[in-house]
Amino acid sequence: MATLLYRLGRASFRRRRLVVVIWLVLLAALGGAAVAFMGPSSSNFSIPGTESQRAIDALAREFPEASGATGTIVVAAPEGQQLIAPDRQPVVADLVREASALPGAIGALDPFATGAVSPDRRYALIQVQFAAQADDITEAQRHAYENSGSAATAAGLQVEHGGEVMSGVPEFGGTEAIGVVIALVVLIVTLGSLVAAGMTMLNALIGVGAGMAGLYALSSTVELTSTAPVLALMLGLAVGIDYSLFITSRHRQNLLEGLAPEEAAGRAIGTAGSAVLFAGVTVVIALAGLAVVDIPFLTAMGLAAAGTVAVAVLVALTLLPALLGFAGRRILPRRLRNAENGAAQAGTDAVRSEGFGFRWARMVIRLRVPVILVAVLGLGALALPAADMRVALPDPGAGPAGTPAREAADLITAGFGPGFNNRLVLVVSGDSAERTTNAAQQVTAAVQGTENLLALSPPNPSRDQRTALLAVIPTTGPTDPATETLVHDLRAKVAGIDGTDGVEVALTGQTAVGIDVSEKLADAMPWYLLLVVGLSVLLLMLVFRSVLVPLKAALGFLLTVGATFGLTVLVFQQGHLSGLVGLDTAGPLVSFLPILLIGILFGLAMDYEVFLVSRMREDFVHGDTPTQATINGMGHGARVVTAAALIMTSVFAGFVLLDDPVIKSMGFALAIGVAIDAFVVRMTIVPAVISLLGRSAWWLPGWLSKILPNVDIEGERLRRHLAEEPEPERVPAGV
Repeated sequence: MATLLYRLGRASFRRRRLVVVIWLVLLAALGGAAVAFMGPSSSNFSIPGTESQRAIDALAREFPEASGATGTIVVAAPEGQQLIAPDRQPVVADLVREASALPGAIGALDPFATGAVSPDRRYALIQVQFAAQADDITEAQRHAYENSGSAATAAGLQVEHGGEVMSGVPEFGGTEAIGVVIALVVLIVTLGSLVAAGMTMLNALIGVGAGMAGLYALSSTVELTSTAPVLALMLGLAVGIDYSLFITSRHRQNLLEGLAPEEAAGRAIGTAGSAVLFAGVTVVIALAGLAVVDIPFLTAMGLAAAGTVAVAVLVALTLLPALLGFAGRRILPRRLRNAENGAAQAGTDAVRSEGFGFRWARMVIRLRVPVILVAVLGLGALALPAADMRVALPDPGAGPAGTPAREAADLITAGFGPGFNNRLVLVVSGDSAERTTNAAQQVTAAVQGTENLLALSPPNPSRDQRTALLAVIPTTGPTDPATETLVHDLRAKVAGIDGTDGVEVALTGQTAVGIDVSEKLADAMPWYLLLVVGLSVLLLMLVFRSVLVPLKAALGFLLTVGATFGLTVLVFQQGHLSGLVGLDTAGPLVSFLPILLIGILFGLAMDYEVFLVSRMREDFVHGDTPTQATINGMGHGARVVTAAALIMTSVFAGFVLLDDPVIKSMGFALAIGVAIDAFVVRMTIVPAVISLLGRSAWWLPGWLSKILPNVDIEGERLRRHLAEEPEPERVPAGV
């Protein structure tokens, strides 16, 4: 593989103008396709086959006028006043008529007729039924809904708009670009050249631009959740910058050793490019592996992110060597651009720079037993809060303060209690109107007295009387554990009615969907974790031809995941230090965060593992003692891995500045996870354990060595290939 990539790197360098033109044309074509074919994102987190989804499908088929999105307009009188006052009721009635006439609305319910007025008569709820599903509500319809009630506001009433119709795409305000700026600063400091830093960043931005454009071009045919493009952007930026940095660093090292620019680029792609390709493949496999969980929206998110990572790898292996060709020796700091002076100065700098990486490795090895104990116990302690982890789908009440949906949810809680922010519905359907009516009565009698059940509405029949809806109002909020208990209790109580005499009974609604999704994901997570850990052991066994090194890497990954979960729960669920990340309301983690985090961190962890340990194995194979090989691997790789980890952490942390709590938690978890894995696991525990294992770290049974293919990730065959060829061209002294 290294030899093939070496040839690819040289070819891209030699035909750099053609390569750049091809990528620019491809980027323009993808951009045009994105503009022409971009479809709306989805807020659909349902899972086919669950009870809640079965009920939703039945509603769409048998009671279509009740299957669309709903809106809830909350009206509140000034403190100490009531809506039933003679001058207030006409204003509310006008608002009901205005809501009924909104574009896309089927109608609105008068709160005085339905009894949706608080006991103190200060608050009222106007339910608005739309014909289309939430994902099909147009921006014009949503805008008209959100701006209704101006006359009521002018009359002194407070009007807030909530409900499913308000769900939309997370907004980007530019604050996430701060992470990119920090990454650029790290590149400048690490590489010591504006040309090198700018070119590395440009390469990554072209890759993420192409990946995102391709993703949006497919969005009209593939349903993407609103968070899928955000995740793809996060990963595309982070790995794009890191992969370019790895290759650029190796290219600069080759130049300082006296190789001609084309040969230096070819060898950089053949060696560092092999590690990049392997790391990228592991990320892609881990993300694409989410498909085995068999959850459509999660599969789409995984494939979307995997696509941007694949593009980032392709750009790094083809476009980057072309850009290196245009940069020439300007990729080096100014004082090193002269070949003779550069080699001499680089040698002097190398002697002086045996600092951080080498000194850190020697200290870790000298204190390896206490270092391992402290690191493992420390990460274990950080993982403890994860035992209390709760997950749920996004809840409007936990949205950013000041948003319409959040204001409406807070107003509903103040006037009616948290249970009114739930949307739970019992759907009763039969093969005749009589059977449906009888079944609805049986359901009503069966669920009466259920703990945490505040109210159950009378049956609301469809036009043919064969389907009836019974609205369920809990005493607790959507993400409260008591609400989940209520859902299970209600389903258990109506189970005896469901399926008898042609009658079907199912509980659905946003809260029920969220509970079903969370439970399905929780059931799938152990199997996915097993798949990821098993994959890591197999892949690393191929790379390092060792048994113990892959096992150590997998255990280190589990430590990273546990500590990351624990810190994320501590901040986002328990609310400790939440002000530091701009979170105003703590609550359960979003359902898909844990399983996504496992897939993403696995790929990124293997990235640093390969970059550090491959150099250790390379020096060991060439005769160094296990201890010296470990020191060399850390000494030569620590600077680049530190820079790469800081860059990736900065990019992810930039998304913490967004208001959306789901995106905020994803950015936080990924930033913390990368920092823990790079600095604690890979740069501390790994050298300590490998030095402790000694020669046994690289032991592989003979029979297994014959079975495993040699993927040549370290470029061993490339070195033999180059040794058989004439001496490569080197830059004459003084040039």
